[in-house]
Amino acid sequence: MPVLNGDDAKVDEKAAAEMVGYAMAHGVNYYDTAWGYHSGQSELVLGKALAQYPRETFYLADKFPGYDLSNMGKVQEIFEEQLKKCGVDYFDFYLFHNVCEMNIDAYLDPQYGIFEYLMEQKKNGRIRHLGFSCHGNLPVLKRFLEAYGSHMEFCQLQINYIDWTFQNGKEKVDLLNEYHIPVWVMEPLRGGRLARLSEQEAAPLKAMRPEETIPAWAFRFLQSIPSVTMILSGMSDMEQMKANIATFAEEKPLSAGEMEGLLEMAQGMVSKSALPCTACHYCVSHCPQGLDIPSLLALYNEHSFTGGGFIAPMVVSTIPKEKQPSACIGCRSCEAVCPQQLKISEAMADFAAKLGA
Repeated sequence: MPVLNGDDAKVDEKAAAEMVGYAMAHGVNYYDTAWGYHSGQSELVLGKALAQYPRETFYLADKFPGYDLSNMGKVQEIFEEQLKKCGVDYFDFYLFHNVCEMNIDAYLDPQYGIFEYLMEQKKNGRIRHLGFSCHGNLPVLKRFLEAYGSHMEFCQLQINYIDWTFQNGKEKVDLLNEYHIPVWVMEPLRGGRLARLSEQEAAPLKAMRPEETIPAWAFRFLQSIPSVTMILSGMSDMEQMKANIATFAEEKPLSAGEMEGLLEMAQGMVSKSALPCTACHYCVSHCPQGLDIPSLLALYNEHSFTGGGFIAPMVVSTIPKEKQPSACIGCRSCEAVCPQQLKISEAMADFAAKLGA
């Protein structure tokens, strides 16, 4: 949402209402909010803006904030407060928020009764459709689906042409297809990075479709994935909203050649900052600390490419201290057997420094 003076907790309510009005007038009918967005102000502001329109003219999505483990025992309290903040009697879509390494055990723990409570609200009509969002790796997604997959109606994933391979996006979508669960997409522009390509990065795209804007390529990519049925794009001003709506006025999926060219360009973007680890695991058997070096390097690559972010720190926080990057003693035994001749000890030291460990 648009904010005042760069303060994320102070939403520009007038500008937000104008954006909702433009969206409603141009065919947008799905609105996404959450407990923690804009320091708790998102639900209030969006609720006020949507109150100007008949309830049946829009779909509203909210989420249980399991990204904070202190919330796990408060599902009823939080759900009731969310309905009040949004000024509605029901949510069209409700999600387990951010299923990941940090909270998967708690989400599956019956002592909290989260799944049972949300299923009860669905039975009572206060949740029309129940799903989940996931920033976790493939094993986490598998665990959640094995437990609750038969009851989930949609899954929200970080999917874009970078993360299609970088974060195993394709494998995650394939897994959801096995459960016949449609995909909602978050971070289609990867925090805006895919709207700001360098001239070198953009050149092959402009050659294939001279008339297409650079941000539109991210959306055309998603229009090419059959199981993607909802695409969310955070828009903080009217200009962004108008551009996105103009893109979605047409459905122009990529040809096979265009898809190949786009993914090749994406791999080039990643390779500039990512270490080319092939996960052969030779290093693991030679590490006196018993570190899972390929997994740590994958997280290091994510953190380096993103320039920070929450995913790598979140995952590392779930790893025992003695198995984190800071546990590397710099003996270089791993480097002696690495086929790629990677400077692993330097990467571990850099990763630990970036994490403040």
